[in-house]
Amino acid sequence: MPIHNHILIRDIPLVGSISFGIIDRGTNVLQVRPYSECPLSCIFCSTDAGPRTKQRISEYMVDLDQMLMAFDRAASYKETDEIEAHIDTVGEPAMYPQLVELVRGLSQNSHVKTVSMQTNGILLNEKLLDELDAAGLSRINMSIEAIDPDTAKRIAGTDSYRIGRVLEIAQYITKNTNIDLLIAPVWLPGINDTEMPELIEFAKSIGAGKRWPALGIQKFLAHKNGRKPDIKAMSWDDFYYRLKKFENIYKTKLILTPQDFGSFSCKALPRMFKRYEKVKVRIVGPGWMKGEKLAIARDRVITIIDADKLSVGKEVSVRIERVVDGIYMARKCHDML
Repeated sequence: MPIHNHILIRDIPLVGSISFGIIDRGTNVLQVRPYSECPLSCIFCSTDAGPRTKQRISEYMVDLDQMLMAFDRAASYKETDEIEAHIDTVGEPAMYPQLVELVRGLSQNSHVKTVSMQTNGILLNEKLLDELDAAGLSRINMSIEAIDPDTAKRIAGTDSYRIGRVLEIAQYITKNTNIDLLIAPVWLPGINDTEMPELIEFAKSIGAGKRWPALGIQKFLAHKNGRKPDIKAMSWDDFYYRLKKFENIYKTKLILTPQDFGSFSCKALPRMFKRYEKVKVRIVGPGWMKGEKLAIARDRVITIIDADKLSVGKEVSVRIERVVDGIYMARKCHDML
């Protein structure tokens, strides 16, 4: 289903949605999501991103000034000057046209110690990396699933994916900038098993992980709205057993903890709703996935599901269904009309 809504987010709350804005999970890491679109259609994507999406109906871009103001309010509330501003999206952050300005604004915030970014690397180039370096970017977490070109294209969901260029960019980061690099592949059993040793050796050979770990190998997890390749997922025990074997062989840290990144629990942003609470909200726009609408109440944005028939601008009563990590989802009430 083609996406038909490209929406600039401005003058609505930036806390409460999983697809844009600020996400606080009760630690010193604040996730910053300025843009939702992605040029790849990776076969494992947990958010069904890219041209081959079957569920998305909207993509969002957040106004830069509003994003920086919302971030400052959130960072100030958390009562620590060791915030990590982590730019990650349900798409590809490098598509955000003001990425350099965003990094600069975050790095200049007095509460911020680290600015990091998740990326698949395909839109990065030497000039942009030099600008991000000068703007204060601390670390890039780069998703590289394979070094073999055919395997890499298969996983990325497009024949235009050029792993050779991505590897050049990874090496440029480590050799020519002050930005640290973490290679973060998703392990897909039966698809890229033989690529894991190759990726470990590559990360070591280019000098990744000067300040933080060089690798962050991730276990594939199936998500409700994500793509599900035909694989048999590993158990957690098996996953950690295999990582431990690789640690011993390659003499590099692969089993990671939050402490490896300086992450710790701290004051969370106020949770404005309780689960199953009934609330009156105002609908402000189309949702991210089919059947959804965006609404606002109590300075938070809420995603209403099963909302096809609800009109923008209308006030409705909803029941809050999800409140985890300050991400709010709700369903229309039929007993409070």
